Amino acid sequence: MILRWNVQRGVVVIPKSVHKERIEENFNIWDFELTDEEMKTISSLDLGKSNIVDHNSVDFIKMLHSLKIHD
Repeated sequence: MILRWNVQRGVVVIPKSVHKERIEENFNIWDFELTDEEMKTISSLDLGKSNIVDHNSVDFIKMLHSLKIHD
């Protein structure tokens, strides 16, 4: 539903998954449209910042830079 919400807002989305079922779920956003009420409800969830990580934290940024993403 969040993919559909972003598409309806004009945001380009690039979902990533390696699981067939999830890829199919991600593709199935074109056969429905969210109502204005659903769009408002989902928009109200956006706090404007992450509650999971502090992207401005020096320690978090150093940790990200230390991650090995490929061989």
